Parts: sequence; C-alpha cells; structure tokens
Amino acid sequence: MKKIIYPVISAITILGLVACEEAATPQQEPQAEQKMVDAAIPKQEVPVVPRYSSWTCPANPGKAPSGDLTATRIETANSRRTEPGLYEGPVWLNGALYFSDFTFQEGFPSRVQRLNADGSMETAIENSGTNGLALDSEGFLIGGVHADKTISRFDLQSGEREKIVGEYQDNPFNSPNDLTEARDGTIYFTDPDFQRSAAPGGQEKTQVFRVSASGSVMVVDDSISNPNGVSLSPAQDTLYVAGGGEKGFLRAYPIVDGQPGEGKNLVEGIQVPDGMAIDCLGNIYVTEHTAQRVRVFTPAGEHLATISVDANITNAAFGGAAGKTLYLTGAGAVWSIDLDVAGFPY
Repeated sequence: MKKIIYPVISAITILGLVACEEAATPQQEPQAEQKMVDAAIPKQEVPVVPRYSSWTCPANPGKAPSGDLTATRIETANSRRTEPGLYEGPVWLNGALYFSDFTFQEGFPSRVQRLNADGSMETAIENSGTNGLALDSEGFLIGGVHADKTISRFDLQSGEREKIVGEYQDNPFNSPNDLTEARDGTIYFTDPDFQRSAAPGGQEKTQVFRVSASGSVMVVDDSISNPNGVSLSPAQDTLYVAGGGEKGFLRAYPIVDGQPGEGKNLVEGIQVPDGMAIDCLGNIYVTEHTAQRVRVFTPAGEHLATISVDANITNAAFGGAAGKTLYLTGAGAVWSIDLDVAGFPY
C-alpha cells in the first residue's frame, strides 16, 4: 500500500481515524453493486437430462395379451409435414419416445422426433438421415442411416454423430434399416434396398449383418428378400428377423457362444412384415405394414393376440413408467396401448 505524507500533522491524525473507521466497518456497497450486475445478466438455461440406466425386466413381468385389441392414435403426434412419409424406429428413453420421421422425397430426408410424456412433440435431431433406432449400453441412440448407408451413434445433447460401420467387402450397404444391440456390444441389423437410392453404391443382395464389438462385419443371412425387423430374445440366445414382403415370415436363429446359427422360419404368412418388439415373457410383436396390425406370437410361434391400428404400421417398442405401454409407429402416426406385460424399449 502506498503511504502519502502530508505536511500538516493534524491531517495525518484525521486520516488515520477515518482509515480505522473504514477498516472496522466492512464495505457492502461494491458487493451489492456487483450482485445487481450479476442479476442483470441473463443466465443460460442448461438442459437437465436424466442419467441413463439400462432397462431390465421386472421380477414379475405380467401377463401376455390375448384376443383382438385396438391401439389408440396419439393425436398430438400426427405428422406436421405436407409430404407423405413414415415414422420409424421407436425407442423409449428417459421418459420420452424417440423415432425417425422421414419422407419419400429424393434422398428420403429424415429427422429424429421426441414425443414427450405430456403429448408434446419436438425435433431432437435435424437431418439425422435415419430409419430404425436402438440404444447402446451408454444410452446413446444408434441408428440405421440410409442417408450415408451407415450404422451410426448419435449424441442427443450435441447432435453429433459417429460412424460405427459403413461398408462390407469394400462396398457400401444398401440402406441400413432396423437394428438391435446385444449386451456384449454386438449389433445386428437388416439391410434391405428400400432407400438404396439415397446415396451411391450398395450390396448385390439384401442381407442381415452382425457387427462385433471390435467392428468386424459378417453376414448372418443373405437369403431374405428385403429383411426388415430385427430383435433379440430376452435371454439373447435367439435372433429374430422379419422379412419377405407380401408372403413374409418371422425367422429365428439360435445364438451359441455369441454366434448366430442357421435360421428357421418360426411363423409364415405374415403380410409385409416390418419392425417388431419383444416383451419380458419372450413374446414377439410383429408389425404387418399394409395389414395395419401387430400380431403377437410366443417363442414357439403360437399366435396370441392381434392389435389393430388405423393406418400403415412400421414398428413397435415398449415404454411408459412401468414399461407396459406398447408404442407403435407408422404412416405419420403414433399409437399406444396399455398392456399387462412389460417389454423392451426398442
């Protein structure tokens, strides 16, 4: 501190007294002024995202549906686009339903929408280029991306994406469609040719692929015309694939030591099979696109129930607080139906 020497002794005394008073009394005014300044600066709102925890089936998952049922359309989720298109790949995550929303325009432009618990809908990721969606072990969305013919991972907070895999034998995929990830990090996905024209290149056949956690790619099945839906049994010892078009089928592949074996048709006579969901009892919910319905089958292929909707349907996933609400996506619409059994969120 600088000391200032005055020629008048009395002035020194007066200043000393004032200094003592100032030292004894804390100064509040500058702090108060700073608080006023801080209050005037707008604070940036930081979104709060619930911490992800992987979903597991309850000890008592409930009772499977039976008979003829009808799902209810969620009116607030109706498409706001003027161009025709589809909703696809529903995933229940952190209390909301995420799904792809794409049109049939050139390139099949797509975005990821979020349907909140209060019924409001908003865009979560613009220009995602996605069709089917799933979750990885850390709660990131993974998607079949027809826009660049990849399987990619998406960060919902930043919108950033990371390519997982994009080709097989030095050729791009056709148009990755539906996908699922096993607990060991293995990804299974279908590669039909529905959106093949979205980007150059493609495979000679439509196939089902397996991507190991290390990134190596192998063919599971190359005999299905436009394979579509894909899911795993609760024990992850069976892979299910739906495909085949007008005279479609549900095919099951035993998984031994992490490797899928030869597939056999579990159910035939499925009309344009699309996506599917699995409940905690192991039952398979197969959507039939143009038949506008879901049929529920046991792991042995026995028909249990039929759930009808009022438009073409694409895919299914369980959600809600207890995991017992079945959500269905389709031609610009989302439906839901409350069931007595819990199921998997994609």
